[in-house]
Amino acid sequence: MPLDPQLQDLRDQRARSGATPLYALSVEQARAADLAAIRASGGSPRELHDVTDRTVPGPGGPLPIRVYRPGPGRELPVLLYYFGGGWTLGSLDTADLLCRTLAAETGCLVVGVGYRLAPEHPFPAAVHDCHAGLRWVAEHAAELGADRARLAVGGDSAGGNLAAAVTLLARTDGDLPLSGQLLVYPNTDQLADDPSMRDNADPYLFNRHSVAWYTRHYLAGAADAADPLASPLRAPDLRGLPPALVITAEYDPLRDQGEAYARRLAEAGVPVEATRYPGMAHGFFAMSGAVDAAAEATAQAARHLRRCFGLPPERG
Repeated sequence: MPLDPQLQDLRDQRARSGATPLYALSVEQARAADLAAIRASGGSPRELHDVTDRTVPGPGGPLPIRVYRPGPGRELPVLLYYFGGGWTLGSLDTADLLCRTLAAETGCLVVGVGYRLAPEHPFPAAVHDCHAGLRWVAEHAAELGADRARLAVGGDSAGGNLAAAVTLLARTDGDLPLSGQLLVYPNTDQLADDPSMRDNADPYLFNRHSVAWYTRHYLAGAADAADPLASPLRAPDLRGLPPALVITAEYDPLRDQGEAYARRLAEAGVPVEATRYPGMAHGFFAMSGAVDAAAEATAQAARHLRRCFGLPPERG
């Protein structure tokens, strides 16, 4: 179908304003522009019982986390959420609206995990930071009022890539079974050359040039690109991973690799729900203030997480 009219309007506004693609900016300029764009289309923040910032130990130094508590209570399930931004942009602030929405709609704790960014800290720094965040939350579950037995990981774009990588590390650990994973238009293959990667080149949308720019900052070379922690689709065995929701967008260079990962998970016996949002482009999940489908997708994500945690489909 054509690009969704609401997304078309956003795309046309960028064209009329002569907006410079992020990949044509310096890293610092792109980081500021990314945050501004997300805030402009993200909508109003959901009110929660409590939101707390703190730091926790990480493999390269202290890591920032943000704990979103939708209401009082203890032994709440937890979603560890990893922000997107091509491992180069993004922060706890760029994912704040999403994390608030997911906490409100699931009734679960959401913990946003900060991680070191490229190019200052290339692969695999971000993967190990995200894994460390998961381990810390599990080890401090009682302190957080969380249920260690009900943990899930999720993220969008690069955050979805990191969530998938963390499930591989958690499976290797063997002592921390995860209840679920939420992968929103995830990067799963750094070497992908497929129709969606070739076809999406619109300079006013996330495109194949965007992917190349981020990859160039994150990875040292082809050996890194083939590593399953960078390209989970290239993992030889996906058996035993947690139930997954994989959300993709029709006009997204990452569409085909996300859907290929969903198929691989299903072939490995992992329960998978895969949904392509027609007319949508990469980034729509964070556009609840401008795009109706974003609210549909976050509601779907909340239902998936509640199902993984053994809760009723809708929050009571």
